[in-house]
Amino acid sequence: MNKIQLGAISTLGACLVGVAAYAAVSQTIAVGTMDYLDEFGGPATITMRTLTIAPGEVLGWHYHPGAGAYTVVMTGTLTVEDGCSFETVYTAGQAFREPPLRNHRGKNLTTEPVVTAQTFIEPEGEDTTVRPGVQLCGVPQDVHECKDGGWAAFNFPRVFVSQGDCMQYVVTGK
Repeated sequence: MNKIQLGAISTLGACLVGVAAYAAVSQTIAVGTMDYLDEFGGPATITMRTLTIAPGEVLGWHYHPGAGAYTVVMTGTLTVEDGCSFETVYTAGQAFREPPLRNHRGKNLTTEPVVTAQTFIEPEGEDTTVRPGVQLCGVPQDVHECKDGGWAAFNFPRVFVSQGDCMQYVVTGK
């Protein structure tokens, strides 16, 4: 049996992330449970929300377990800083995936609010977001990130001893 909850509202007015507070406002639009999802080998929860990030605000370091997060920028310009120090800028109408376990933080470097819509798919009972509160470089997403010394930059979920070790992790998860 599938369960669904509509209209739940969660406001993060002054939520602590590590030791820094931020004022982003999150509104949950819907939460539903699937009986079984092959990717997790069991039940999954799908959560949809909007997130409003105030002008000048920088969110805390975090990552999403499960299938990651699927994000659409509804208004404004969002800068996403990857834990490995890469930045990507997204504008209204653009969509992207925040890969599972990839540490990052959102930034609104403009004078206008940023509003995003996000969908999270997690194993039932898991949170949508984990906040380590510190910058971590990882998880490597493909073997190309391990090449040309890239393996040495990763420190999450573990440190790699060689390019081959990093590539093996990408292929096997171990």
